[in-house]
Amino acid sequence: MSEGFFLPPQPWMTEAATRAVMAALAPGGDARFVGGSVRDALCGSRRIGDIDIATPAAPERVMDLLAAAGIRAIPTGLAHGTVTAVIGTAHFEITTLRRDVKTYGRHADVAFTDDWREDAARRDFTINAMSLTPEGEVFDYFGGRDDLAAGRVRFVGDAVTRIHEDVLRLLRFFRFHAHFGKGDPDPAALAAARGAAKLVPGLSGERVWAELARILDAVDPAAALALIDSVG
Repeated sequence: MSEGFFLPPQPWMTEAATRAVMAALAPGGDARFVGGSVRDALCGSRRIGDIDIATPAAPERVMDLLAAAGIRAIPTGLAHGTVTAVIGTAHFEITTLRRDVKTYGRHADVAFTDDWREDAARRDFTINAMSLTPEGEVFDYFGGRDDLAAGRVRFVGDAVTRIHEDVLRLLRFFRFHAHFGKGDPDPAALAAARGAAKLVPGLSGERVWAELARILDAVDPAAALALIDSVG
């Protein structure tokens, strides 16, 4: 794990709504930012999309903590540990730390945990598996920061296994390579994609289009589309 790295305070981290949500969650444990906002902040992006938060607190506890702080809480998916906090026009998806018990393609049976590494291990790519404290400390269990700097998009763990857990990850690999990759794609990921290409027709057209639209938004979508074509 990469240790001792701190990210300078970012405007999105210090906005009043963000601080209010993180303060409300503080009694529930070590709440951290996770996912795309951490990745994009490390890239130096000024455009931060959704702000996702993880916490060891159970979803019912999260609902209580937000209510106690006067923050609107929507039980988006309590069975999977997800609550949405709403302050004005700002939305924050808050998810309890999880581990997969059994996967079913796009769905999984999960168990809640207080182990941050275990939660990070169920995420798709190393660059999406980092977490960030409100104070700016980055936790990177699988080398995501180095991969991001090098333009490598790697699966967390075995690429074949991760794609078979959720076939949409195959298309997500090409999307993230289109936006963050430099040079040749990760060989293990590409081989896994080639082997799983026959599974893509089982995805809904809506899901496929959502990923394709994001690929088309890349600086050089033609290169990504050619890469997709090359693996069938």
